[in-house]
Amino acid sequence: MAMEGRPLADNVFTWPGADPALIGGVDGRGRIRFPFMGRPGERPVELARQGTLWSWTVQRFLPKQPPYLGRETKADFQPFALGYVELPGQVRVETRLVDCVPEDLRIGMPMRLTIRPLFRDEQGCDLLMYAFRPVA
Repeated sequence: MAMEGRPLADNVFTWPGADPALIGGVDGRGRIRFPFMGRPGERPVELARQGTLWSWTVQRFLPKQPPYLGRETKADFQPFALGYVELPGQVRVETRLVDCVPEDLRIGMPMRLTIRPLFRDEQGCDLLMYAFRPVA
């Protein structure tokens, strides 16, 4: 069954689709950035869907809102793993890490892009975020 919803922001990942990809930007010198910002001379490029865990930590306190868009309160906040995934030959992406136990995370382990609901908006639509999960 396909997941329904809409991305939290435009031009961050391809959606809908069976195999979504993050959207980076490449400039005239071949440098890749994430996310795609639409700067003059920059063109969009799909980024690798798999990479390696470069660094990680556990977010143990409710992030400042804004810029964080989650709907948790201090009372119901649950810590989550957060890290950088290196996409080979492209960029390092800051991301939430899902489907894992932080104690099992290891630098260099293979990770794969996934799309997850972050919260449901007032109209009942799931707002989707990207995350990375360990490759089984």
